[in-house]
Amino acid sequence: MPSLCRDCCESFEINQPRCLGCGSPRIISHPELFELSIAHMDCDAFYASIEKRDNPELSKKPVIIGGGRRGVVSTACYIARIRGVKSAMPMFQAMKLCPDAVVLKPRMDEYVKVSREIRAIMDEMTPSIEPLSLDEAFLDLSGTTRLHGVAPAVMLARLINRMKAELGLTGSIGLSHNKFLAKVASDLEKPRGFSVIGKAETSDFLMEKPISLIWGVGAVTKASLEKAGVRTFADLLRWDRKDLSDRFGTMGDRLWHLARGQDKRRVSAHSPIKSISNETTFFEDTCDPDLLDGHIWRLSERVSDRAKAKECTGRVVSLKLKRANHSVLTRRQSLPDGTQMADRIYHIARALFRQVSEEGPFRLIGVGLSDLSENASGDLIFDLLDPNAKKRQVAERATDIIREKFGSKAIKKGRALR
Repeated sequence: MPSLCRDCCESFEINQPRCLGCGSPRIISHPELFELSIAHMDCDAFYASIEKRDNPELSKKPVIIGGGRRGVVSTACYIARIRGVKSAMPMFQAMKLCPDAVVLKPRMDEYVKVSREIRAIMDEMTPSIEPLSLDEAFLDLSGTTRLHGVAPAVMLARLINRMKAELGLTGSIGLSHNKFLAKVASDLEKPRGFSVIGKAETSDFLMEKPISLIWGVGAVTKASLEKAGVRTFADLLRWDRKDLSDRFGTMGDRLWHLARGQDKRRVSAHSPIKSISNETTFFEDTCDPDLLDGHIWRLSERVSDRAKAKECTGRVVSLKLKRANHSVLTRRQSLPDGTQMADRIYHIARALFRQVSEEGPFRLIGVGLSDLSENASGDLIFDLLDPNAKKRQVAERATDIIREKFGSKAIKKGRALR
């Protein structure tokens, strides 16, 4: 039975409870272990793990990354998760489940920095990397055996070991023959997991699994499927492909393939991001125009910073507002040319806010940029009705240079203090 020690990365063909070299019990054995090459790597409680790494006093405490009592949980460490805390859960609910939790605001600059360090390690393994977020990615290691002299499974074990040794973080690996199953596998044994789903076992593995296992099947889709009597993969297998497509559209055809463990999507290193957005939830509902204006500016600045970092521009600016009764208002404006400038995003978002400002009070506000394209500069067309727009753009570019040199707090606009 092909086997691999996850600690010393020694590979052998004898199925033993402990490594023949270092004596570690962390052995993974599978008939197809050295044949599979599509992987999904998911960091374990990424934000919380970075906070615990940087502050050892938090190591044995429940940690939640998120906003105030009106906000939501970004992520939580495994101690908090054991008590029922989940991502996207309202903070007030999380605090009821885990009242002794240490709540920290996200340090996105640090998380991005660490994400880039992990990406640099992966880049040494393969050019075929498809990031899904800061803390997870697909990897295609086909053809790397000749380059590195070892099977993809060994390279993945080395990746996790280097993350622990060099960055003080852990991750979980899913290894299979396609992206769908690789992602499913990475969730089977978290944290510090390494799970394999081979071709030969795919049908048996999926048969009795719930359809919620499918990435992208949320509460609404799940309810629709259950209404049609579909709760497991076995239920899906009883449906004709045409009937599924007629009932659920393109999702139906996708479900037909996934029910059989089929996924022809390639690991794409150039999957374009579709949108950039940022939002904030208030501690108390508000309709204060000055306070909301300050938030619109700060959110526009964050969206702009991300667009500039990714060297892209967007042609659609959007504003999102959630009222006290949780109903959501959205407004969008298309532009004749792309932008990545905070000043322009802000002025458009502020104009959109004026259209709905009387419908408050609001508990959440968000700003977004979509219809993105690769363009490092953008904003080549200037509004003739706003002759000062070009001057503000030049000033913003100069501000960016100063902030890059002296830090993000080197220069702030007065409206950011509202």
